[in-house]
Amino acid sequence: MGKILLPLLILLLGAGVGGASGFGVRQVLGPPAAAGPSKPAKVETTLVPLPRMTAPLVLPDGRLSGYVAFEEQLEVPTEEAARVTAQLPYLQHAINMRTYRIPLAAGRDGALPNIDVFRRVTLDAATEAFGRGVVRRVAVTQAVPA
Repeated sequence: MGKILLPLLILLLGAGVGGASGFGVRQVLGPPAAAGPSKPAKVETTLVPLPRMTAPLVLPDGRLSGYVAFEEQLEVPTEEAARVTAQLPYLQHAINMRTYRIPLAAGRDGALPNIDVFRRVTLDAATEAFGRGVVRRVAVTQAVPA
């Protein structure tokens, strides 16, 4: 019984000493600073319109269903609007390089465009063209058969 009691007593004393030292350090140094989530600074944004783009409506099996013309606007910080407007051809190129590989056709006959997929394609292309975090949102304002 003595073999079990001695390690248990040492364990309890160690826990007591450790707890007392932690309490003492907190009393001397004070409580930690509040580490709550800080509110991000509000950034002024503006909408930059994209020229009308024509994209192929590709079915999931890779066949061409038709073409669709899109009009979009990009939500960007106000200080980045001039740079984004000047570099729109790079964005258009990046979109064109993606649309023929990604199935954009929706519906039973593939005549409708999938707006969410096209929005995601544009956002991925914007990350490539302008860098991460420049384009906050993409708004597809019109999609018509071409």
